[in-house]
Amino acid sequence: MLHVAVVGSGPSGVYAAQGLVQQSQVPGVRVDVLDRLPCPYGLVRYGVAPDHEKIKSLQNNLRAVLEHERVRFLGGVQVGPDGVPTSRLRELYHAVVYCVGAATDRRLGVPGEQLPGSWSATEFVSWYSAHPDAAPDGFVLGARAAVVIGVGNVAVDVTRMLARGAAELSPTDMPQAALAALSHSQVRDIQMVGRRGPSQARFTTKELRELGALPDTEVVVDPEELALDPAYIDPSGLPAAQRRNVEVLRGWATQPPRGGSRRIRLRFFLRPVEFLADGGSVRAVRFERTAPDGHGGVTGTGRYEDIDAQLVLRSVGYRGVPIDGLPFDAEHGTVPHLAGRVLRDGSVAPGEYVAGWIKRGPTGVIGTNRPCAKETVTSLLEDAPVLARREVQEDPLAALRAEGLRPVEWAGWRAIEQAELELGASLGRGVVKLPDWDSLLAAARVSR
Repeated sequence: MLHVAVVGSGPSGVYAAQGLVQQSQVPGVRVDVLDRLPCPYGLVRYGVAPDHEKIKSLQNNLRAVLEHERVRFLGGVQVGPDGVPTSRLRELYHAVVYCVGAATDRRLGVPGEQLPGSWSATEFVSWYSAHPDAAPDGFVLGARAAVVIGVGNVAVDVTRMLARGAAELSPTDMPQAALAALSHSQVRDIQMVGRRGPSQARFTTKELRELGALPDTEVVVDPEELALDPAYIDPSGLPAAQRRNVEVLRGWATQPPRGGSRRIRLRFFLRPVEFLADGGSVRAVRFERTAPDGHGGVTGTGRYEDIDAQLVLRSVGYRGVPIDGLPFDAEHGTVPHLAGRVLRDGSVAPGEYVAGWIKRGPTGVIGTNRPCAKETVTSLLEDAPVLARREVQEDPLAALRAEGLRPVEWAGWRAIEQAELELGASLGRGVVKLPDWDSLLAAARVSR
């Protein structure tokens, strides 16, 4: 019997658990999937936009793994300070796989970045996704214009959420407070800004096209700004995905004005240099015009433009944070590893593994986690004959309970789901997420 703890119940953690229990040559593997939150699925629950129902339905696939007879979900379990030390996990399990993602945002490092009204896109996403750690701020209150810094899929998501109306948001599982705030939002002008050109934007064509399908919303791009990118003028040498993006932007640049109560403007070759204040809150962002440097980057031109905004959302990437008790590569924001095996001072640490963003950095889409987890699982199973020789307790959960831990098990999660269904029905909506720790834990306790 091989007891494995997987820390993190997002896609990388669930794919790791799936790989472990599906390996017929090691039939005795049992997996406990631990998560700090009382709810499973990680960014599929708390990162995918509420209007992306098809992607959110991936939860059904992840559910099937977590309901496997040799997999056990243990929510509400903090690993590290104020929780279960990593050293204790190694005592209780033959192996531990850390799938904790990249928990913080990259900073711009410019003056005024922390002014009230300036938020990371992750904070905004957490708010409208009902993450229990989310700031209670209404975000859009008092704002008429917004700037989104970044041109990746997350930037497109938050831009789209700002432009959605009540009729489109009400059928989603968005928490009621966020729905009310966005429904009454006075934000009418949204500018999504990138420091490089359209051919280097990170959004996918599918996400980009969704902006053009928003009701009562006009998408505007400046053909002269687009033409600053040599690859826009001649996209024949671009990869297919970037070439499709250019084609969509070219269509918007040449179409007649569509009109609408909201306007989304896509801007390029502008990098933020300062956040400007009025009355202690952000009122505008100062950008410097950039130009291609001929090597895939950009250089400053010394010309500046101020863009008015009472709300700024910074979407410039994620970064992993150190896990107490594990080595950490501060430069890359990852745990050093060899094919998923954790390295301590250059040597493999027996029984410790990583998968997902904490392993490879915040790259790829949800599906990228599957081959990443498979590599780690392959390494672990190669090591299994040696790992299994070490004596561990028959049931790690019994030991954790004896130490005062009261995890939310699968029945508790199902009780949360039922409470969210009942909340939605009381509001005349479908499922509505519970937005805070107290309500989640109260719902989970119903199962006990």
